[in-house]
Amino acid sequence: MKSGDFTLPGEAGYEGLTLAMAHKWGADCIRDSDGTQLSEEILHSGIAIYSTLCMVRSVNQWARQNMDKLQRNFLSTQPVLAQGETLRIHPLDGFFREQFAICPADDPKEFWQVWDRTAETLHEAWSYDPQTETVTIENAHPFHLYTVSFLAVRIWEEISMYNHITNDWGEKEHLMAVEPRYPETQQALLAFLEKWLKEHPATTVVRFTSLFYNFVWLWGSDPRKRSLLSDWGSYDFTVNPLSLRAFQKEYGYAMTAEDFVNKGKYRITHCVPTHRQRDWMEFTGRFVREFGRQCVDLVHQYGKRAYVFYDDSWIGLEPWNGHFQEFGFDGLIKCVFNAFEARLCAGVKAVETHELRLHPYLFPTGLTGEPTFAPGGHPEKDVKRYWACVRRAMLRVKIDRIGLGGYLHLVEPFPAFQEEMTRIADEFRTLKALHQNGSPWMTGVTVGVLQAWGSIRTWNCAGHMHEHPELPLNHLYEAMAGQPFEVRVLSLEEVAANGVPQEINVLINAGSEGDAWSGGDLWKDPRLLENINRFVAKGGGLLGVKEPSAVRGEMRALALADVLGVEREIGQSICSDRYQPMPPKPHFILEGLTDPPAFANATRGVYALCADTEVLSADCGEPLVAVHAFGKGRAVYLAGFTYSCQNARLLYRTLLWLARKEKLDYLPRSVACECAYFPNDKLLVCINNTAEPVDTVIDTPFGEKQVRVEGEGIAFVPSVG
Repeated sequence: MKSGDFTLPGEAGYEGLTLAMAHKWGADCIRDSDGTQLSEEILHSGIAIYSTLCMVRSVNQWARQNMDKLQRNFLSTQPVLAQGETLRIHPLDGFFREQFAICPADDPKEFWQVWDRTAETLHEAWSYDPQTETVTIENAHPFHLYTVSFLAVRIWEEISMYNHITNDWGEKEHLMAVEPRYPETQQALLAFLEKWLKEHPATTVVRFTSLFYNFVWLWGSDPRKRSLLSDWGSYDFTVNPLSLRAFQKEYGYAMTAEDFVNKGKYRITHCVPTHRQRDWMEFTGRFVREFGRQCVDLVHQYGKRAYVFYDDSWIGLEPWNGHFQEFGFDGLIKCVFNAFEARLCAGVKAVETHELRLHPYLFPTGLTGEPTFAPGGHPEKDVKRYWACVRRAMLRVKIDRIGLGGYLHLVEPFPAFQEEMTRIADEFRTLKALHQNGSPWMTGVTVGVLQAWGSIRTWNCAGHMHEHPELPLNHLYEAMAGQPFEVRVLSLEEVAANGVPQEINVLINAGSEGDAWSGGDLWKDPRLLENINRFVAKGGGLLGVKEPSAVRGEMRALALADVLGVEREIGQSICSDRYQPMPPKPHFILEGLTDPPAFANATRGVYALCADTEVLSADCGEPLVAVHAFGKGRAVYLAGFTYSCQNARLLYRTLLWLARKEKLDYLPRSVACECAYFPNDKLLVCINNTAEPVDTVIDTPFGEKQVRVEGEGIAFVPSVG
């Protein structure tokens, strides 16, 4: 196919360019973007129309008349050292005053908290002056640190703020996010939506961006540190007086400021979730689903489809939480940098259409301010690099559509980008067509990823991989996204209560001590250790990465040390002698790797615990890769994991070895390449994940297949089988 399944951002004033690019890229839909309009010529071009709506920033005039109904969140000041018994703190100091304000309608004494952080006690002797926006603390303890946790109102919606500043929109109106918990706000939003639906008869798909609550994104006053905190999975922006009171009435206890600010570290997704946090998420999600369904039903009443963009105000959507189908959405759109994000989107069963928004966005600059569609930029190189990453997932799963976001006029001076997008669009359609004729071959190995959150964080930790490059689990997700393994995500509490599901062949636990991905204090539950020990002893596989099962105060620094065959020194067993590892022997895991294993996030201080632990690779005498037999099962320890072609191959071989399925079918001998076999078409599809051309051999049950793949290219080997 040379057309279809492509969504193009259009712009009034650039009709010629819009229609020319629609023809060149085979677009069957044209969409507007934040800050753009579609002209009558585009609307009546015969091409289907997507229209974007961000509900909570759609009624700005109403918002200005109802400033007490804007969205709020708790903030914590930086600790301030008391020099005497009286201390004055200005809560908004250090925060971006164009994003945050203090709402005069709120009573500080209802929800604010002042903490003596040195003693970790609440301090009751304080007052607030609304004229000077100052908290005065009396009876302070000299040389103790104090913080104020306060309820702030957001006067500039975060994504609008980012788009405005990134694209230099000057005096354009600042959009605000209204709080949909208020009945008056719901009435205003539904009235807006119905009026909008009547006035846009040409729209075929309403694309919600996303629904009501954005992930937390705190900006600071210092341009050198503009982003103070960003967490793609946080519920911090769902707090307001109405919901706090309703929660207390329903659950029988009050959520406090400290439940959100968490000593100034905030309740980020990388922390092991508390039960109070889970209650709040369930409470919020239920509201988002109920009001979201009203919006979706209204769209359907007007004969239009409803898609949702899973990246901005997505909090409460949670497509892997088991409730996503309750919205009634027709499609899910995900912006992607990496393969695991494509897997996240494709695996959601509750929608008919799965669409990827490719990078780079059509913005002048990228996420770190580097030129993209601006002088000095090379967007054709950027899109080729991003596509090579995302395409790996498309060997394994079907994606229905792709598209771009941003401002189309920016592509005009970049003909090389236009040509590269033409190639990518055609390549995508080819891959989609293959999946429509049947699924690709799989190894038969099911991997269970074990962490604190469970399935709600399937194919994602919190955010894009480049935002958290140190997290081994994101890198493991990225490697597995292009590999023929089934992947399930399990919570530690679930496995403690019910054991390891029967279909799991290999468990993975990967993270740092105390984080949600390793598990923290959840490892103190003896049922958890008993169930995993039993699973491995009876023949299962276990992969531990970085600081798996790390917990303080127990007999082992790594709770699974006896299974993994390694332990970590944390300063408490430094006087004990260590086993000296034997010289490494050739092993299936490392066969075919051209270089020794290397991980940018490797943990130090790990040593062999057991006499029969085999250290396959070490750095300065410390294990990078170690294997250990435990009963009838096998365990592997990796000191870290960062995605690369070689490390992806290392992981592939590791998972096969752990599952006792060491047969290497449909695997290119070059680590630069990956392939998928489509049995219904008797076709091998091989991709090159590097910029240099590769000649390789693919081993199949039907014999060796020679193939050449150009740099970041794709090759097809027909008549296999």
